[in-house]
Amino acid sequence: MKKLFIKLCKIMGYELIDQNNFTSPTLDRELNKDLTILNDKSIVLPLGEVKISRKVKSILVLFRTNSNVEIWDQNKKRLFELPKIEYTLRSLNSLLKSINFSKEKYPNAKIRLIIIDDNTNEINLNKIKNLTSVSNIDINIAKVNHEKYKELIKEQKNEQTYSNLASLLCCYEIAKKNADDLVFFAEDDYLHFEPMMEEMIASYERISSQINSDIFMCPADYPYLYMNNQKTNVLIGNKRHWRTVNETLCTFMTSKFFLEKYWDNFYKTCLDRHDPFEKYINEIYNTEVCVSPLKSLSVHFTNVNSSYGLSPFIDYKKLWNESE
Repeated sequence: MKKLFIKLCKIMGYELIDQNNFTSPTLDRELNKDLTILNDKSIVLPLGEVKISRKVKSILVLFRTNSNVEIWDQNKKRLFELPKIEYTLRSLNSLLKSINFSKEKYPNAKIRLIIIDDNTNEINLNKIKNLTSVSNIDINIAKVNHEKYKELIKEQKNEQTYSNLASLLCCYEIAKKNADDLVFFAEDDYLHFEPMMEEMIASYERISSQINSDIFMCPADYPYLYMNNQKTNVLIGNKRHWRTVNETLCTFMTSKFFLEKYWDNFYKTCLDRHDPFEKYINEIYNTEVCVSPLKSLSVHFTNVNSSYGLSPFIDYKKLWNESE
């Protein structure tokens, strides 16, 4: 009778919990394991089940890199004070590890990676290519054509600023043309924890299904978000809490639908050096939900005193070593 009851519950779409054995007979797994089924249901104890109405089909990852600029717009050293290429390689390596971890958990979610390279010298570019050559991920490298944007981008005080704006516009244009579903914009000075991509995908499905809308997701918990009395809502993701925010930098994930809907905001961001730089991106968050994780899934490895850098309560040295 017990086996028949379990089968009947499965057919009817119900999940059973045996709190005596701390297992789910219908899912056939322990309750301390991952209970979420991608594109079907998100289960978090003791909150129960969320039916997934917003299913993730694919993720296009845009990794934007310039290994020649130590810290854009600053004359400071990064944490550990090494050449920029070290941060780029560790950032890319941590991203590849996170993508592979996600593919093992969610093999049906198609993930592609495009590296947007801005004037990396041949030696460093070969290091990047060697790192990607051993990966089984679909990876392509695109070069930024600075001349293409000379008539679009306002003249800047220095070449670094123009280069940053040009590579960002190139990144957005490639995303608009090539993305099918979700798009993740990643910069080359963030180190990612291995579960980052898995948590982003599963939490995107859960939260967007609950509010019946696409969202923006930032993987970093920035220190500057705690420097004012900003009100926030706390949401439950797949395996951690997420908080609503109304500001991000240029590393975030969203949908192609939102990319097209707010294309003017993305486009205007790249035409001049605004204050803040992400002014027009942040305007979107007055209308749409943007969330960041507690604790952080990615860490912006800038100067230790930067309010836009190191996330709180993280073992930075451990993450740095794991990303080598």
